Amino acid sequence: MSGILNSSIGRKFAMALSAFFLMIFLLQHFAINMLSVFSPDTFNEVSHFMGTFWLVQYIFQPVLILGVIFHFVMGFVLEIKNNKSRKISYAKNNGNANSSWMSRNMIWSGAAILAFIVLHFIDFWFPEINLKYIQGDMSGLLADGEGFRYYEELVHKFENPIRVAAYCLAFVLLALHLMHGFMSAFQSVGANNKYTKGLKGFGKAYAIIIPLGFIFIALFHHLNN
Repeated sequence: MSGILNSSIGRKFAMALSAFFLMIFLLQHFAINMLSVFSPDTFNEVSHFMGTFWLVQYIFQPVLILGVIFHFVMGFVLEIKNNKSRKISYAKNNGNANSSWMSRNMIWSGAAILAFIVLHFIDFWFPEINLKYIQGDMSGLLADGEGFRYYEELVHKFENPIRVAAYCLAFVLLALHLMHGFMSAFQSVGANNKYTKGLKGFGKAYAIIIPLGFIFIALFHHLNN
């Protein structure tokens, strides 16, 4: 693995694989959260299953966290390596003319998304860990024992307009990040063929629909509080 990461191509390939992994997780996360709009009871049941099933908790969840850390660390490493390898300055070679705004600012949109992930962990994951492993409550019930707590916690978090605005801004940045990152990941694994046009269309749809869906969820719960 270290040998692969020592080469530029290897680092980009590993970065692409981690991006695909995180995009699959994002789709699954979106599907579960969308249930909170249409069926709070189903959302509670699915969330409770995901929060207590051993395979998810002790295998998938650690792998996901490592995947997030790897993706962002590798992104910063690639950015540093790229900056060091540029022998022609932008004064001689206009970078704006040769690349899109999104590609030039992936590091900044990525940093903003990372900050959002930290906020998201503080909002949902840290309380979950505290409840289950520090307080020792594995039931997933509210303090009064009436039903699962997940939907109530979700709705409560979106009462604050500042938090909702932060979430919406983060998902706009995520859309811009995905818009470039999706096709960049496919190019890194060599997927440049007759299906490229279709992949571009799918990538654009994914980059718009998924973040827009998350924004809809946040606004829906905020406006219905």
